[in-house]
Amino acid sequence: MDGFERRRELKKTEILAASLDLFMVHGVQKVSIAEIAKKANVSQVTIYNYFNSKHNLVHETIIFYVDKEWRQAELVMDSDIPVQEKIKQLIFNKKETANNINPDFYNYFMKEYTSGLNYIDEFIQNKAIPRMIDLFNEGKEQGVINPDISNEAILFYIHMMQEYMQREDVYPKILPITEDINKILFYGIVEKK
Repeated sequence: MDGFERRRELKKTEILAASLDLFMVHGVQKVSIAEIAKKANVSQVTIYNYFNSKHNLVHETIIFYVDKEWRQAELVMDSDIPVQEKIKQLIFNKKETANNINPDFYNYFMKEYTSGLNYIDEFIQNKAIPRMIDLFNEGKEQGVINPDISNEAILFYIHMMQEYMQREDVYPKILPITEDINKILFYGIVEKK
């Protein structure tokens, strides 16, 4: 990549980061291209040159957001801490994200996800699920996850949740209970004695 391409990618990343910051706080509908341009220190024309429309910018921002969250999750999963601590940190990160995301931006995210955005589906199949299986296996080796439960059963359960959460009447209800959903996934509903 030559210097021009590096500067172009850096500028695009700055626009996406500014968009994400504003969308997380104010939602998509209340943020204008002018506000994004000001925060990213670029002209509105530059934004349109990179993204053509606000709709495309929102779409690219969602992909940027997924990649950003994934990098944070990978840092936790790649660490040398015990699996139980990894799970706690992943749940805490999900809780923090749920507490800090504007409901309007969350709805845009879910609409993109449920509309068959190939990037998210491919991400889940090619990155998230293989890493989750690795985490399950690591947990089984450390005695944290019941070795009698097959990975297939765990993945089946996750897929059921995904399909249900993609219903438009359901996804607005998910945000306030994200932490509970993750606790049920990783710990079940029975209190250990």
